[in-house]
Amino acid sequence: MQPAAEQHGPVWQRVQLARHPKRPQTLDYITQLIPDFQEIHGDRSFGDDAAIVCGMGHMDGHPLVVCGHQKGRDTKQKMIRNWGMPKPEGYRKAMRVMNLAAKFGRPVVTFLDTPGAYPGIDAEERGQGQAIAWNLREMSRLGVPVIVIVIGEGGSGGALALGIGNRVYMLENSIYSVITPEGCASIIYRDAGKAELAATALKVTAQDLLQLSLIDGVIPEPPGGAHENPQQAAEMVRTTIRMALAEMQHMTPQQLIDARYDKFRRMGSYFEQVKV
Repeated sequence: MQPAAEQHGPVWQRVQLARHPKRPQTLDYITQLIPDFQEIHGDRSFGDDAAIVCGMGHMDGHPLVVCGHQKGRDTKQKMIRNWGMPKPEGYRKAMRVMNLAAKFGRPVVTFLDTPGAYPGIDAEERGQGQAIAWNLREMSRLGVPVIVIVIGEGGSGGALALGIGNRVYMLENSIYSVITPEGCASIIYRDAGKAELAATALKVTAQDLLQLSLIDGVIPEPPGGAHENPQQAAEMVRTTIRMALAEMQHMTPQQLIDARYDKFRRMGSYFEQVKV
């Protein structure tokens, strides 16, 4: 009999790896890449949201601003981090910190790893939709390089609110989609148990999104997944960030804004040939 992981198709295996409980999270990458990281808390309006981590530091001597989702490890941490599902104050905190980056001319790196924005009543009361929409607009206007890396799950607007970048990359075994496979299966097939089928139809993998020209590159992972060798995975991320920063180092603020706009404006465009 095959091991459990081998009983599923390759797409579902990647979904499982993206959600692996030991998979490196934002703080794991920050620890490896930015030893002098200083975290910034609060949205200056309501409070702090531990589901999103933000701060400043240096990678290889170069100043960076980092924002990313943090799911937590054990049950206590997951409850504090709300399983990586941000509320409005989390997105407002992230935007506050990214505006600081623009003010001081520091590149922004974001790490995406969330099943989606928190759908609770309290989040809706405080303007969840508005906070996400505000981030989409304001990130598109940042006059500094913005590098986005999907490190685990990239779930819908909850991920996209940190995902408007000049360069968008995905780790080899990460996923990025408008909805979770379970949510899609519940809607389309009326059966959450068909999540594997939905995952294949949704084209959630890094390889799928690269083929669709929705991302700029796939970051390879150590054999078995990033959790098997977090240090090696972090070095691969470091190499990608270095490359992206080198490509954008001579671009003016307006060129960065225009290039980011053009990048997202081209998404979803297609042409059909009609036989006469």
